[in-house]
Amino acid sequence: MQCPVVKLYSTDGRRVSSLQAVVLSSGAVVAAGREPFKPGNYGIQKYLLPARLPGISRRVHPKGNVRPERRKSDNWKVSIITSDFPNSGTSSQIYIILYGQHRSSSPIYLYGTDEAQFQDGHEDVFTITVGDTGTLFKIRIGHTNSGCSPSWHCKEIQLQNLNSGIQFYIPVQRWLARDQEDGEICREFPLLNKGHPILPVTIYEVYVATGELWNAGTTANVYISVHGEKGDTGSRLLFRSESAFKFLKGQTDTFFLEAVHLGDLYKIVIGHDGLGPGNGWFLDDVMVKDPSTNRKYAFFCHSRWLDQGKDDSKIVRELYATDDSVFSAREKLELKRKETWTAERWKFTEGNTIQFYNSLTGGFVRLHPDGTVDAVGKKKDKYGLFDVIFNKRNICIFQSHEMRHLSLALDNGSVTGMATGEAATELRVLYQPNRCALLESALVPGHTVIFNHHGGIADELSAGYPDIPKEFVIFVKGVFLNSAVVLLATSLCQALCLQPDGSCTGAGTQSESSYWKVHKISSGICMFESVKNAQKYLRIKDGRCDGTGTGDTACHFKIKKNLENASVSLESVESPGLFVGLQSDGLAKPMIYTKDENVCFYPQVIQFGRENPPGMSAIPSQGEGKIHESKNQKTLPPASEVQRPLLSSTPKEISRSQSSETPQLEDKWKVSVLTGNTGTQANVTLWVYGDEGVSGPVRLSKDSPEQLFLPRQEDEFQVELRSIGKIYKIRIEHDGTSEQPEWNLQKVTLQHLKSKKILDFAANVWLSRIPAEGDLVCELPVVKGGQAVFPLVRYQIDVYTGQLKQAETESEVFLCLYGERGDSGLRLLYKSNMPIKFQRGQQIDKFQIEAVSLGKLQKVLLRCEASDRAQHWYCEKVTVSEPSVSSESVFVCERWLPFMSQGIIHSEIELYLQGEN
Repeated sequence: MQCPVVKLYSTDGRRVSSLQAVVLSSGAVVAAGREPFKPGNYGIQKYLLPARLPGISRRVHPKGNVRPERRKSDNWKVSIITSDFPNSGTSSQIYIILYGQHRSSSPIYLYGTDEAQFQDGHEDVFTITVGDTGTLFKIRIGHTNSGCSPSWHCKEIQLQNLNSGIQFYIPVQRWLARDQEDGEICREFPLLNKGHPILPVTIYEVYVATGELWNAGTTANVYISVHGEKGDTGSRLLFRSESAFKFLKGQTDTFFLEAVHLGDLYKIVIGHDGLGPGNGWFLDDVMVKDPSTNRKYAFFCHSRWLDQGKDDSKIVRELYATDDSVFSAREKLELKRKETWTAERWKFTEGNTIQFYNSLTGGFVRLHPDGTVDAVGKKKDKYGLFDVIFNKRNICIFQSHEMRHLSLALDNGSVTGMATGEAATELRVLYQPNRCALLESALVPGHTVIFNHHGGIADELSAGYPDIPKEFVIFVKGVFLNSAVVLLATSLCQALCLQPDGSCTGAGTQSESSYWKVHKISSGICMFESVKNAQKYLRIKDGRCDGTGTGDTACHFKIKKNLENASVSLESVESPGLFVGLQSDGLAKPMIYTKDENVCFYPQVIQFGRENPPGMSAIPSQGEGKIHESKNQKTLPPASEVQRPLLSSTPKEISRSQSSETPQLEDKWKVSVLTGNTGTQANVTLWVYGDEGVSGPVRLSKDSPEQLFLPRQEDEFQVELRSIGKIYKIRIEHDGTSEQPEWNLQKVTLQHLKSKKILDFAANVWLSRIPAEGDLVCELPVVKGGQAVFPLVRYQIDVYTGQLKQAETESEVFLCLYGERGDSGLRLLYKSNMPIKFQRGQQIDKFQIEAVSLGKLQKVLLRCEASDRAQHWYCEKVTVSEPSVSSESVFVCERWLPFMSQGIIHSEIELYLQGEN
């Protein structure tokens, strides 16, 4: 608009005075300033659209120079009689919609020359022009619910076609009022035509399920339009629910919607008027029941946000009826299981120690030295601990922590202990929506770990009974060790998060903004410090629960573990009986303990902590802000990012060695870095790989002002590396920052401070993107006897961009290779053979990644962090080849990046090996 809009008019000059009048207008309105209205030839017929929901924008594109289709128009005389008892007249604007076999009219406002219309006992007569609708079969009459007395009682309506003389008489005798009858302000009536059966008026039952996420509910007005083979209901406000409060988290609301029978239903359009980010609604699904046929139609939204600040920003969605509601329900259940596995799979990372609890037996699974198994163990029973020593997708081996030669196994349908590595020890983890898991034999699908109610072995014939103990709650040991970094998940995709105003919400995303560092005060008592906002602690004080604590006793929480679902509840030590709880909108507040979800948090370990040395306090000093890694520490990604390289983790600040008096602990190493002729001022980071894991990222820095990595200078650092077995390679890189990012690296040496063992890594590499084929990262194998223990391999990466519309991207794309011997780290796909990268049309971009040989490749990880939707990228596949191997590894993608799951945007995806060509 080139000038401010002051007034709106219909195309024939009538003033449009309200928002609902705009929504129900006859397809086009004229925007004007303060000048008088001047009628014009607006060709309104080409803009006519069916009645639609508020918020749905429809754009009409004229077809070039093609002559518009001419429709036969009919003139209709409309006579409406308002009832004659007191207060039956209305101040609202009345509209009518005609439905025919060919099409329906748009809402037509009934204006007259008299100011007072639709008053008690009055008859109002209008002449309207309607396009060719075909034989009429119903009408809808309604009003805008505006003015000082909007309620209206209509007595009767008469229609006469002034062209053909056909007449219809409709005895209405109904209220159209929010405070009368069912609260509806529009009514539908069937029309009787000779030779055609009259359609019945049906009261549809509409069941609307709001999702389970925190802040899922809405106070906005929700509208629905139901569509069938015989028209639609028009946009209806879901006004009266059988629940006291509508659209609450996890609630299903029931509404009744009266309409002329629509025949078979095929879609609904549902939306709301909550404008602006944060005023949305998390819709699960809608079910409509036709009482005349007793048929139920399911419309699955698959748990999507209708929020201008989330998901795809839409607040209106079209949902289509499913053909087989039973199949769709199963599909929905399977989706829920997959989402639960995504949230829980971090527990099965190799190296974790776990326990299996069964609520029906009231005990933990134990593996005894004689190989027998039961489910009656206590929490601290040493035979109830199992180490995850193998994990391939959801197939694991659970080795006894106490007896390393035995693992859980299913043999001929019975659970037992067998030698680790036997095929029967491979168990498939099948998660259920209740966060419990079944353990199924990978060798014989269908055979699961089951017990009787006394915790003893049950035979496989009992597996079909519904209450047989076969579901297990999984606990991970060492979650709340000191210095651990955790997520406190509140749902499958949300977590407790500190907000900028100091309040805490359970509706945060499962990302770094929701990380909490654990400070262990004593057994079972901890503090939680925001990782993103250092020195800000979770607390309960003065009747509030927020994240503005300073580390005093108001920040101390006793951890109550809930056996039923592996969640924890946080009880204030200073205010016993008060727990960290969540309101339905997600806002944290002190609450009394119940077993409800609002006081339950599901911990996810991002980085394992360590036990405090005897006599050492766990309370942090005011200057502490670094996360140090010890021998017992493990770093894990959150559930939504399992097994990805942790390049976004906070690097450990490593102080340069200052004194020879430092105790030489077993996990301490000296790192010597020799710079060549060109130094750098960029930040340098190190990863160290062993046959039992990886330690890093370790930032090589110091607190003193002395400059590092000067030309021909050797810098020494003392670092702590967790036990990773026999070291075979390192990866070292700089971030390209500062005015002098180029670096000539000559050599790296690692020396174990206790054993004095020395590992040499010959480099002589140039870490720079000048020339263009250069890189900022390199991998170096251990050199023994003048030979590298594993060769350096230059992998050829072919990336295929798809043919879909807007498949191309200008965003940065990263890739990480995974093989039998670790990973390559996340690498920027920087230099392509094509002048412009990642273009639509299955363009093949070729890249090279140099890394120490990974052995047989297993998967790749792709990351594309698009700044806006227009830069999303559609990848067909990735192929990887290496010079010494004739075949290539194929990793099929066939999807957009970033992509949406559970209302959260994910920028990366893991692709597993599909085959070799």
